[in-house]
Amino acid sequence: MTNTSRFHTMRRLTAAAAVVVLATACEMTVTNPGPIQDESLNVPSAIPAIVNGMSGNLSLAVGRLALQSGLASGELTHSGNYADEGFYFNGTFTGLNANTDWANSQRARWTSESGLERMKTILGSGFESHADTPRAYLYAALANRTLGENFCTAVIDGGPAQSDTVYFQRADSLFTRAYTLATALNNTNVKNAALGGRAAVRAAMGNWTAAVADAALVPNNFVYNAIFGIGTSRENMYLAEQTITRREVSVWGTYWATVKDSRFPWDTVKSGSSLQKGQDGKTIFFRQTKYTALGASMPLVKGTEMLVLRAEAALRSGDIAGMTTLLNTARTQYAGLAPLTAPATTAAAWQLLQTERGAVMWLEGRRLWDMRRWYAAGTSTFLAGRNKCIPVSDNEYAANPNLIK
Repeated sequence: MTNTSRFHTMRRLTAAAAVVVLATACEMTVTNPGPIQDESLNVPSAIPAIVNGMSGNLSLAVGRLALQSGLASGELTHSGNYADEGFYFNGTFTGLNANTDWANSQRARWTSESGLERMKTILGSGFESHADTPRAYLYAALANRTLGENFCTAVIDGGPAQSDTVYFQRADSLFTRAYTLATALNNTNVKNAALGGRAAVRAAMGNWTAAVADAALVPNNFVYNAIFGIGTSRENMYLAEQTITRREVSVWGTYWATVKDSRFPWDTVKSGSSLQKGQDGKTIFFRQTKYTALGASMPLVKGTEMLVLRAEAALRSGDIAGMTTLLNTARTQYAGLAPLTAPATTAAAWQLLQTERGAVMWLEGRRLWDMRRWYAAGTSTFLAGRNKCIPVSDNEYAANPNLIK
């Protein structure tokens, strides 16, 4: 093309562009083509994505809490430089340290509960028969259970401070709906998870008879997991990230580092001939190996948990032999564990029960709740002089006019 041709071509393009500008000068609407518009989710085809989003938010919450509550309950030692983790380890965490975990956990609850309302609107009379509905109820229930087991106070959608038992009550209702609908739809996986989750919250509320009835229906080898991924950092399991790519927390210095057991695997890490130190440069780093990949799954409900729950109920009724039998049944689900002998005293039985439950549920974000309730019952002293639960976050206080600090 000659220079003259280029010149005339550019003039034509410029003129055309000017016409376009003039034609659209009064149109001020701008649409971002990136994020999915909210109204685009109000169609049946979007429901699997909505429910998967509930799952992702729940995983984000429990993945962090497994580390934080692990530090607060003696499952882990702080070996890094993060400030919040240091406060959790020392048992002196405040609302400032709770900001991220409060936000993640409340987001998991809100997106599940509001997602259920959206699904009802979209599906109408087909809501209860939709294949994804039981799973949505399950995620909402698990999010409420997570809040009840870890946080001191219930706050729902900008409302006033309430007893933490509100979370358990909400979870019980949601687990019941998940169980009922999953049973009707022959979704055995969700049905068993709902039974196990409901057993846990009923035990938390002191209804051990109902808890045992639910727990007895869950198969011993059942596991329902929180799902993580290897894509974005948001998908990664936080606990795995901080012990695989970093050395922020260690098993060294805990009870669990004194014993080798297939239920709570860990290993030493060496630098040359010396034991590796954590990110702080001074604490010996023993790496947990329960989760060895950023996309590893984390149990949320499992049959062995149900067995130790039933064992605790037996002990509460004075049946030490029955407790031991149930603990031994749980131990058969793991490799290399010899059977236990029934303790001679109630005090020794409580110590054994607490150790066995801790082994079964190690690094699953559940230990702080156990230590808290056992402390209240006078069967454990670990939390003496330490925070017993995670407080309402400073950010919640700043944004919620119904709260007074």
